Amino acid sequence: MKAAISTDNGNVSAHFGRCPAFTLVEIEDGKMKTVQAISNPGHHPGFLPRFLHEHGVNCIVAGGMGARAQMLFDEEGIHTLMGVTGTVDEVIVMLCQGSLQGGTSLCSPGAGKGYGVEKSECTHGDGNHNHAH
Repeated sequence: MKAAISTDNGNVSAHFGRCPAFTLVEIEDGKMKTVQAISNPGHHPGFLPRFLHEHGVNCIVAGGMGARAQMLFDEEGIHTLMGVTGTVDEVIVMLCQGSLQGGTSLCSPGAGKGYGVEKSECTHGDGNHNHAH
């Protein structure tokens, strides 16, 4: 399995598309085989699922993601795990153990839809972030 963890300052980013980087981790037989940080090349509709697929990713881990993005990842054969918080190191340990559980996306419904135009607020649980997705 090769997972991409949306990363912001060593933690799982609240929104996959707005993170500054992705941590790519390859896990084989319950052990971390490789780990690599790559910069986020930019958030354009449909681009990141293809980009990560080309890097061999078959699982994306993030705090939140819109429904359309989840559908696009599904089309690329990439499993999405949303609602994840904590440090990237903690997530890697749980991925190796097979114990990482996804949950509800931290993005509010409606945020993230569309094609780069002004959208509804995405609070990521703390009420302080207003992103134009």
